[in-house]
Amino acid sequence: MTTDQRQVLRTYAAAARTAHGTLTALDQLSGDGDFGDNLREGLDGVVSALDARPDEPPYAVAAAVFLDEVGGTSGPLIGLLFQELARAHAAHADGQDAWYTGVSEGLAAIQRVGAAEPGDRTLVDALVPARDALAGGADARAAAMAALDGAQATAALRARRGRASYVGRRAVGFPDPGALGVALLFWSVAQAQGRAPGKLTEHLPAVTEAAASS
Repeated sequence: MTTDQRQVLRTYAAAARTAHGTLTALDQLSGDGDFGDNLREGLDGVVSALDARPDEPPYAVAAAVFLDEVGGTSGPLIGLLFQELARAHAAHADGQDAWYTGVSEGLAAIQRVGAAEPGDRTLVDALVPARDALAGGADARAAAMAALDGAQATAALRARRGRASYVGRRAVGFPDPGALGVALLFWSVAQAQGRAPGKLTEHLPAVTEAAASS
């Protein structure tokens, strides 16, 4: 899974812009409706920071932006994931080992902070299957599919953590926006390698902001 980190982050930023409306609508069903904005603006900030800090490790730059500048619940959690990815890529020359270690340690850090478990309808539900796929030697395409499938599976879950846990069954039938947003990172890794599992729009659920606010 060795690939250019800057290209991954630029691809992720483009994916967040494409998915912005969907992520916003999903978060309107279960949260404050700001996740799409936070992810898109955070990643646009990462792209700008990469241009301003060309000599710094890209995932470390992304971690700093999300930890220091991105609001909402998910922003700092995504920052923790990037922080561990940066550490793992600094320690492991092999891309597969770096990704497995980074995702595993990032998941552990997120769970320490948020105490979420699989099945709670959070971004953990995308990270766990991706980690498990990487543990089995999956390539970027297979890891992306595992994360995307995990995110889509949250549509059947009732939230047990965060603000979404207060809205009852209103969001059931639609995936968790945080899980889908994190899955887009794995899609972006595969896309940067030319191995994405289909077009991004094929993995976005049919939900509009108008429908979510009705």
